[in-house]
Amino acid sequence: MPACLVIADDLTGANATGVLLQKEGFRTYTVLNPERGRDESLSDATCLVIPTDSRSIPSQEAYDRVYHALELLKGEDIRFYSKRIDSTLRGNLGSETDAFLEALGNEYIAVCVPCFPTSGRVLCGGHLLVNGIPLDRTEVALDPKAPIHTSDAAHLFRDQSKYPVDSLTLNDIALGQEHLTKRFEEMKKDGVRIVICDAITQSDIDLIADALVASSIPFISVDPGVFTAAVGKRLIPNSTKRASGKVLCAIGSVNGVARRQVHELLKKMNVHEVILTITKVIGTSKEREEEIKRVTKEILDSDESYDVLALIGDGIDPAKVISFEEYSKRLGVSEEELSILINTAFAEVVYNVLKERRDINAIYTTGGDITAAVNDIIGTTGLYLNDEVVPLAGYGLILGGEFAGLQFISKGGMVGNDDAMVTCVKYLQEHMS
Repeated sequence: MPACLVIADDLTGANATGVLLQKEGFRTYTVLNPERGRDESLSDATCLVIPTDSRSIPSQEAYDRVYHALELLKGEDIRFYSKRIDSTLRGNLGSETDAFLEALGNEYIAVCVPCFPTSGRVLCGGHLLVNGIPLDRTEVALDPKAPIHTSDAAHLFRDQSKYPVDSLTLNDIALGQEHLTKRFEEMKKDGVRIVICDAITQSDIDLIADALVASSIPFISVDPGVFTAAVGKRLIPNSTKRASGKVLCAIGSVNGVARRQVHELLKKMNVHEVILTITKVIGTSKEREEEIKRVTKEILDSDESYDVLALIGDGIDPAKVISFEEYSKRLGVSEEELSILINTAFAEVVYNVLKERRDINAIYTTGGDITAAVNDIIGTTGLYLNDEVVPLAGYGLILGGEFAGLQFISKGGMVGNDDAMVTCVKYLQEHMS
């Protein structure tokens, strides 16, 4: 059985949510008939998404379809449930959420985060804004099948559901995770069954997910898919993730931009982090050799559950950034020679790991010098460039040499926002099929 069950009110929405889950590394199948949801052919699914085609039908019929699907497919193996709703709040929001609450039991609450920030849908002060315009002032309000007369999400749920509804605002979110967790627990104790949450950024959505997971309250995610994906990352064990290959990262940049990007990578992805001590690889020949062997072994011995293997220079810690001028004088070498010693140490580790770990299908490097050193040692004859993932971060395939066909992204160390490294590594994961 899957770890996640999503029920959507139409096929397009089902597929949209499925794509978001797939991007998080989950093997996701859309199943057109809930009667087929337990077929043996679906046994490897992490997430099942079931469309009920119920957006424009009478509310009782919509309730019946959702309830029937849940009765067929609910089970102890499912870690969480999601009710996928339209990003503009059309359809039978209340009756379909009621079906979840009644099929799963009184211990559950429904948490609605009706937001899709990258598509311009945010909830502010309880009102859904589409590209900054209140929902009831957009063309959606004139939908012939499911017109909308208000942008107030809580009002829509109260109008359609039999259960008590309450809201969390941006003021609550600003007070942090512990406050949100406490508020969820208080609402549950007070008999609230449906909670509507403001959110205007992905960070808001992530914070709500963290607070709910910390509360241990059984809940249903009700949203257009972004909140569901955030919850999935937190509740589904890594062992259920798609095993299409691993990404090896070589990160030697020491500036503040790279530091923040590494922080986000370690926080948001399943990473085995190995630190390369720079003072050792520019030290004696013995120190250098032993350090390269140590970090190579640590990467090779990493647990299979890790999706990303990251070799990171210890200069990512500001306290350990070395002075090239000082070490150049101390060791009697030029600053350029010091740089070469560092870059080739990264490259040697990458080469040693690639020789042994044939489950690595992609590499990510920061900085032109490290990228060049890696390609030199692995015998690359050329690079096939296929896309720009973020500005100044190219994606493509390695041509020639022992590792021809290996996918790569190289990015400047000072390039991109805090999530740029996460974006690049996820892009590689998505393209490793």
